[in-house]
Amino acid sequence: MFPNGKMKALTISYDDGVEQDRKLVEILNRYHIKATFNLNSGIQSGANKWEREGCTICRMNIDGLPELYAGHEIAVHTLTHPRLETLDEATIINEIAEDKRNLERIFGKSVIGMAYPFGTFNNTVKRAVRNCGLRYARGVVSTHSFLLGGDLIEFQPTLHHNDTRLMELAEIFVKSKPDTPQLFYLWGHSYEFDINNNWNIIEDFCRLVSGRDDIFYGTNAEAFGITTIE
Repeated sequence: MFPNGKMKALTISYDDGVEQDRKLVEILNRYHIKATFNLNSGIQSGANKWEREGCTICRMNIDGLPELYAGHEIAVHTLTHPRLETLDEATIINEIAEDKRNLERIFGKSVIGMAYPFGTFNNTVKRAVRNCGLRYARGVVSTHSFLLGGDLIEFQPTLHHNDTRLMELAEIFVKSKPDTPQLFYLWGHSYEFDINNNWNIIEDFCRLVSGRDDIFYGTNAEAFGITTIE
């Protein structure tokens, strides 16, 4: 059960700390929806940019990020965004622990969660996540479900925002009256809205799911019932 006895919760997770997050944060704040943003502190610089399908994708400079993401959660995405399962355990731990340490210094609060780069992991990676003191970690495999449970170190989301079932499942979720806790977990990269010219998707989604008395709107940690230590 979520705060205030609610049986439904909504949480959102976006990766990479790119310039398009500014527009996404404005939309989420307007609809009073909380999110978790997963950052790579080792490459979090405006000098880190690339082109994809005619769109310039640029990571943001660290200056001003605490103010931009105020009210949302910050989580680990590793220091440099490698495929963790291809690395030795010491390097995996360094990628996670250093990112966690940097983010806690920048944002002045505990960091307890993570999104796996590329959504990939193995048992060695999972062990490193736990050893670094993180409480949850998210992959990228769509479940198309609202089930909450199992091992939070290998949690999989409901779906990505470009999934064709987004609005269908959102409608089902807002109309449901469950007897057991249900979680709608949406994830993506904000630059994808520019690449696909579909910012209307997140606007329409937020308009549909926001402002409902029976839904708890929280960060990943809040939705998972994990208390952070400031």
